[in-house]
Amino acid sequence: MNLLTMTLDEHFISQRLAAAYRPGLQVTDGYAKLFESQNLICAAVLMPLVRIDGNWHLLFTRRTERVDHHKGQVSFPGGACDPGETTPEQTALREAEEEIGLQPSDVRLLGRMNTLVTITGYQVAQVVGLIPWPYVFRVSNYEVERLFTMPLDWLARRENRWEFYRPDSGLPVVAYHPYDGELLWGATARMTLDFLRVIGLIEE
Repeated sequence: MNLLTMTLDEHFISQRLAAAYRPGLQVTDGYAKLFESQNLICAAVLMPLVRIDGNWHLLFTRRTERVDHHKGQVSFPGGACDPGETTPEQTALREAEEEIGLQPSDVRLLGRMNTLVTITGYQVAQVVGLIPWPYVFRVSNYEVERLFTMPLDWLARRENRWEFYRPDSGLPVVAYHPYDGELLWGATARMTLDFLRVIGLIEE
C-alpha cells in the first residue's frame, strides 16, 4: 500500500510506532556492529514532527563547530542521558529544550523507535513527538548552527538517497543528496529511514 497518496494523521503514526517497537531490540547505524558485551552510552533524541501547509516534515538541527562531538553534522535534538533520568522521553525533551528552546509541554509524544547503536558507542533511544508550527524557538548558539525541516515526501523518494557499504562492518550506510544545502547521512539518516519504513512511506 502506497501511503504517499494518503493522509497521515498522528493517531495512525502512533499506532504504527507502537506496533513496530520492541523493547530491548537494537539496530545499527551501518558503521557499528552489535556486540552484547559493548559498554554503550545511554542517549536519546527527539524526532520532532511538524505540519507545514498540510504537509508532514521532520525538524533537524545542524550542529556548530564549537561542540565536542559531531561537529557540523545534521542531527535531531538529543544527547546523553543525565543521572536520575529514567526514561528516554525525559532525556529527549530536556535536550530539545536546551538546544532549541522547545518546551516539553508543547510536545505531544507519539511513541518510540527501536534503539539505535552507533559507531561512537551510543545506544540511542528515538522518541517521536508532534510539535506546533510555527513555533518561537530559542536556539542555543553554542550547540546549534541552523534549525530546518525536511518534508517526509521528499525523504521517502528513493532517488533522493543512496547507500554505501563500509568494508569494516559490511553494513549499509545511508546518505541523502543535499536538501536546501544540508547533508543528512549516517545515524540520523538511518533513524529517518527507519521511521519512514515504520509509518509505511517506504516498503523496501
